[in-house]
Formats: sequence, structure tokens, C-alpha cells
Amino acid sequence: MLSSGLTLIFSMMGVLNFAHASFYMLGAYVAYSVSGWIGFWPALLVAPLAVGLLGALFERAALRRVHKFGHVAELLITFGLSYVALELVQLVWGRSALPFSPPPSLQGAAFTLVHAPGQALQWVWGEAAPALCAAASCSKFPLTRAFMMLVALAMLVALWLLLTRTRIGLVIQAALTHPEMVESLGHNVPRVFMLVFGSGCALAALAGVIGGITFVTEPSMAVIVGSIIFVVVVIGGVGSLAGAFVASLLIGLLQTLPLTVDVSLAGLFNATPQTFGYPLLKLTLAQVAPILPYLLMVLILIFRPKGLLGNRED
Repeated sequence: MLSSGLTLIFSMMGVLNFAHASFYMLGAYVAYSVSGWIGFWPALLVAPLAVGLLGALFERAALRRVHKFGHVAELLITFGLSYVALELVQLVWGRSALPFSPPPSLQGAAFTLVHAPGQALQWVWGEAAPALCAAASCSKFPLTRAFMMLVALAMLVALWLLLTRTRIGLVIQAALTHPEMVESLGHNVPRVFMLVFGSGCALAALAGVIGGITFVTEPSMAVIVGSIIFVVVVIGGVGSLAGAFVASLLIGLLQTLPLTVDVSLAGLFNATPQTFGYPLLKLTLAQVAPILPYLLMVLILIFRPKGLLGNRED
């Protein structure tokens, strides 16, 4: 969800927004405050709109002024914005985690996997009966995770349809490559870029609302996801929505599947104590899982700099 908004901004504007994770954080905090007044479901719509408006104002007042100075200036001003947003969040909401709980309709399990000794794996919608779990092993899949997956897929399809099947999508794409021609046809290119940047920030805020109820709403939530979303964009291909989707799934598997295997690298490669670098090879797959996405990014940059599905040369 985060990578789609970042990909939208870069593919349409050529701006790599270093403050993207900060808009994700703002989405969670704004939704937390708004939900106390009007409830979670209205806040799910109001918070992204409010953060998207802030993003559009930032593009109009600051980012547009440095755009003519190139990518370095854009990186620096968005990098500075991330620190400003962090300090503002800590001043307004404090440094401690907030009790941002999901609404009753998203609490509980979407389905439960039941594995009884000597029996086949069973699938039960919702919560399994306590008596059934007392005699077997139950694994619950939270409703919040299922909701996150559905929203992410809906976001991907909506963005793809918007950019490829609508007139406004064609105008947005043309404004990046042929801005003079688009202006000659009567379209306001700076306004188009402002709306694109605001829309990308709104998508980040939407991810923040759902991430806030699924994980923890705290000031460090932007730092936790800030680096990995750039890894997703680089691996998938900068500017490719489909690439971001594929890379998200791939990185998710890289981060989770090794946790299920209790094998060291030495055992995996049949290394002996005489093997060069044996102390490092004693690490287990679960211990090296956090660095696997970054290693994959290094390999992608070496052998396919455009990413898996990218087509931009810059």
C-alpha cells in the first residue's frame, strides 16, 4: 500500500519522496484523533483526505519551488520534511504509543486453521469453537490483516484503471513526458502535479490508518517502514505499479518464510569449522531474514538496475 503511493509520485512527477513514510505516520495519528469524534469508518476516509491536502499544500508551497534545481534539492527538502513531521507528531501526540484499536467489526479472526493430531488441516471461517481448539492446534488469521490485503488489492486495481483507462490518467502521464504539449492543450500542468503528489500522500495516509490499527501507532512507525518501501520500489522497478506489487509479495516471503526454518547457514551450505567465514555461517536463516530484502536489492541494482518490471532509464 505504501509503495503504490510512492510509485505514483515518482512515475508521474519524477520525485523520490523521502517523506512518504511520514505521511503514513500522519495518517495513523490523524485517524486516531478523528475516530474519537466520528468513529473509525468515517476517519478512514477523512484522514487520507486531510493528509492528502497537506501533501498538496507542501508541493505547492515548497516542493514546486525547488523542482527546477533537480533531484538533489527535492531529496533534501523531503528529507527535511520527514524530521519536521516527526517532531510535530511528538509535540502534539507525545512519544508514547497510542491505544489505536480496530473497530469491533475488524476484531477477531477472518478464518482459523485447525490441525488436530492424525487429521487433515481444517479451515474454519471466523473464530473456531473453544472446544475444537482445546483438542487441536488453532492458527487465527486476523480480520485486520485480511482487510489490509483487500484494500491493497483494491488500491492497485483502482490506480491501474485510473492511469490507463481514464482521460485524467492520460493527462497525468503526458504531463511528465510532454509538459509543454499538455499546457498547449489547455491543462494546468503544475496543478496536475500538485494533485498527483497529494493523491500519493493520501494513499500513504490510508495505509497509515490501517497500519495504525494493525500494528502500533507510535512516532517510530515511519522509521520502521521508511527504508523497506524504497527497497520495494527499487526491486519492482521505479515507476512500475505492477513491479511494486510483485516486489511487495517477494519481500514479504523473504522476511517471513526463513522464520519457519530452524537451519543455520553452515548447515544449509554443508560448511565445516575450517570453512572461511564459519562464524558468520553459524547464523540461522531466521537471524539473517531482516537483511535478505536489502541483499536482493543489491543484486537487482547490479544485474538489473531497472528492477523486475521497471522501464525507466533514470
